[in-house]
Amino acid sequence: MVNFCRLTLGGEQETLHANKYQVVTNNPMVADAFGERCRVVFLEYGSDRDVIETVRDLVHQHHRVLTAPLAGSVKPWETPYRSVMVSTSKGSAIDTTSLELVEFALQIISQSRERLEPTKPSIDRDFQIIDLSLIESALPSVEAIGRV
Repeated sequence: MVNFCRLTLGGEQETLHANKYQVVTNNPMVADAFGERCRVVFLEYGSDRDVIETVRDLVHQHHRVLTAPLAGSVKPWETPYRSVMVSTSKGSAIDTTSLELVEFALQIISQSRERLEPTKPSIDRDFQIIDLSLIESALPSVEAIGRV
């Protein structure tokens, strides 16, 4: 059973589960890898900005950001893929730290230059692998500090 939903302009299709975290991504490798473990909000045709805006919407619904929205050393304009881990449980109020992280990420992405040329499939796959490894490597740290 795959636990992900694809967000489209026509609405959302979702499978429910009991995990304490969810992943918002536009990376098909992350959607496939995490689909069995947690809820995945897969923005199939979304940009990195769309991912961060979706995370911001979840923060406004009192979810917490569990991983840095701009993780890794890859510049925002160098990769089209972004994945962010967010709590599934809601707090009683907006988490200001999460909101600051997301707003800062949106500011950085807005100030970055646009990707001018499409990448070759092999390079695109490399960007997917980098994003997947970043989110996978964050999971033990998130669990160790008890944020999920």
